[in-house]
Amino acid sequence: MDFDVIIIGGGAAGLSCALVIGSGMSKPFAENRKAGIILHQKSSHLQSALLNNVFGIPPETKGVDVLNQGVAHLTDLYPEVRQISREKVIEVAGINGRYRVITNRNEYSAERVVVAVGYTSPFRINGLEEYLIPHKKAKISKNRIQLKNEDHLVKSGLYVAGTLAGWRSQYAIASGSGAAVATDILTVWNNEEHTKVHDKLT
Repeated sequence: MDFDVIIIGGGAAGLSCALVIGSGMSKPFAENRKAGIILHQKSSHLQSALLNNVFGIPPETKGVDVLNQGVAHLTDLYPEVRQISREKVIEVAGINGRYRVITNRNEYSAERVVVAVGYTSPFRINGLEEYLIPHKKAKISKNRIQLKNEDHLVKSGLYVAGTLAGWRSQYAIASGSGAAVATDILTVWNNEEHTKVHDKLT
């Protein structure tokens, strides 16, 4: 299946990216665009998180509940973003100006790819090894890694978000990183006119 953008990772950064892209899919510049997310969630640090210091989220909120609510939110409001579950990405390869995303079950093609999985080592997605560097904002003893990038862009069409982009492991930071990548992609779709999506009370 072909996509305009495919997001790898269903944690804070990946779901945030998908929600913002989903909110832009109804705009004229996104007409006939196809977006998808491969919901890697089992390795998300949110699975064991307790969120007491996040603006807008009630104290004692469990991270696993936020993950589940995020998937439901995406399903209910932006069903045009195709959710791919129970698949694990094993390789990302650039071919003829596009990317081939290979999972344990299927193969997808995308013009743009957002890698939003965790920053733990070893990194298990083949094809991106040349971009791996030690994480710049984590303790050396933790052996965390990131993908080399400039403002989330690894190379043309390939983005990284969240902790793997070099950000600290805070829910709000990872979410913001994913949202930032989404607005960058919407901006490209909108002929490089800086783009963000806001909903307003009527």
